[in-house]
Amino acid sequence: MANSTTPLLSNHQDQEFPYLNDHFSSLEQTIEPFFDTCNGKIAWPQVLQVILVSLACFFEAQQTFITIFTDAIPSWHCVSTNTSCNSMSNVCQLSLTEWDWDKPIYTSIVSEWSLHCFTSSILQGLPASSFFMGCLLGGLVLGVLGDSIGRKTMLFFGCLIMSIASIFIAFCNNVWMYSALRFVSGYGRAAIGSSVLVLCSESVGKRYQGKVGTIGFFMSTFGFVSLPCLAYFSKDYSWRVLYLSTSLPAIVYCLLIQFCVYESPRWLLSKGKVIEAYAVLNTSHFKNERSNLDHNKLSFTTMRGSDPPLIKILLRKKSILGQLLLAVVAGFGIGLMYYGMPLGLGNGNFSLNLYLSTGLNALLELPSFLIVFFLAEKCKRRSTLVGLSVVSGVCGMLCMIVSERKVLQMVLEFTSFFSACTAFDLLLIYTSELFHTSIRNAAVSIVWQAVVLGGVVSPVLVDAGGDSNNKILAYLVLGIITAIAGCLVVFLPETKGLEICKKIEELEQKGCINDV
Repeated sequence: MANSTTPLLSNHQDQEFPYLNDHFSSLEQTIEPFFDTCNGKIAWPQVLQVILVSLACFFEAQQTFITIFTDAIPSWHCVSTNTSCNSMSNVCQLSLTEWDWDKPIYTSIVSEWSLHCFTSSILQGLPASSFFMGCLLGGLVLGVLGDSIGRKTMLFFGCLIMSIASIFIAFCNNVWMYSALRFVSGYGRAAIGSSVLVLCSESVGKRYQGKVGTIGFFMSTFGFVSLPCLAYFSKDYSWRVLYLSTSLPAIVYCLLIQFCVYESPRWLLSKGKVIEAYAVLNTSHFKNERSNLDHNKLSFTTMRGSDPPLIKILLRKKSILGQLLLAVVAGFGIGLMYYGMPLGLGNGNFSLNLYLSTGLNALLELPSFLIVFFLAEKCKRRSTLVGLSVVSGVCGMLCMIVSERKVLQMVLEFTSFFSACTAFDLLLIYTSELFHTSIRNAAVSIVWQAVVLGGVVSPVLVDAGGDSNNKILAYLVLGIITAIAGCLVVFLPETKGLEICKKIEELEQKGCINDV
């Protein structure tokens, strides 16, 4: 007995011991029976856990796209018979007695703060870009912390920060304060998506990890769909009402996270938190007659401690760094169209009716979710992502070229957004398959923030386009980048049907997809 345990207590951890492979590979075999409580089917307590966790994406989607309505450029009309005022006039060159907004000025920040007459059109896109810049910074900071302090903790604080900032936004009195709080809201929002995806997939058995990872996208769709409905019924009220009606329920949801959601048992084990993992795995969510956790064996399996930080892993394993960079570039390209198309509706680039167009865009996420949900285990990741990126990029370019034919333009816009949405969902699942447990949350978060970076660039680029000719050029650039960036995934390994590494030691001691 002494001979079998002494090497684990020594300082020669880089020395390879044959029996260690058995322990690391048996870790999943040890805890897997706890996820199989219904004769091979997922148990209802686990389903409720997944739904409750995924509900965070409902509120995250609302805050992501809320500026489509709160920051929209309102329509106006002439109130004077003066011939200098017509539908083609520049309102900034007209006197205030010649025209008026169709709705009260408090229905949009553009009309309330007179942003439409600022010399720089970029200011109109500043709040949306500030939100995504906050997402970018939050993803770099909070995403990495998710692998250190836990998925549940990160999800709770992310939702709390986003919700509180959104409540304060409702009391802003200028665009600079508004943009700063949108930045803070985006900072908190950054932790939500990756935490939901990883926490859901790590809370069920292997056979259901791919499917439950898509539930968050489904909730996000409902959040997006609910937004035009709320905006329509509050269209005659202040834009502040929309912020309060979306952020106050999110505060209540934060309490549900704290008291009703359990931590990922796989993450607890990867960090050597055996007692905590033991407590979670013996709750009613997992416990069944056929599973019996061997506490001593589990302790022995995790005695070597946690994996090194992400930066050390990336420096030590250049192949992982290369894969992460390729996924980041692909995510950035997809993000240009995923966020650029819906946000383009608010500034009238290709919108027949703001509420209808936004609602249809939101509904497109539903078939996108269903496709990923049912075909995620059947389709090849690389070829599917390449095809979706090319279709999204090409249709995005054609949107502005056919600007005179509004119906065709909307069809192309819907096709571009649908392809980008499907590619977004699939890319995140693909990323979670590429990287092991100890860095999965950080990797997914970084790729997610690369998509968000596309959201930072797209509204500024489009608003900076100014007139119609420059906007055509802007969308040509967006489309080309999306198509090229998406094609780079051909250099990543295919993960369909292959084993996924759980710890860095497994990556080094046996063949996994990360070694390809």
